[in-house]
Amino acid sequence: MEFDQNRAAKPFNVTLPDMLRGLVRVVKRWHAKRQTRLLLANLSDAQLRDIGLTRQDIDRQC
Repeated sequence: MEFDQNRAAKPFNVTLPDMLRGLVRVVKRWHAKRQTRLLLANLSDAQLRDIGLTRQDIDRQC
């Protein structure tokens, strides 16, 4: 067995573009959740009840 074959692989091989793509994904997910919270917050209590949510659910789940 050669020396290189017995060495552990590098634990992380993350490049700057990978990190930026990950950051963009996180920001997009945050923005989508924010839009959902704003949309749900503008519904009346009756409309929320129709879809099976309460005001507390908005903060807890979104």
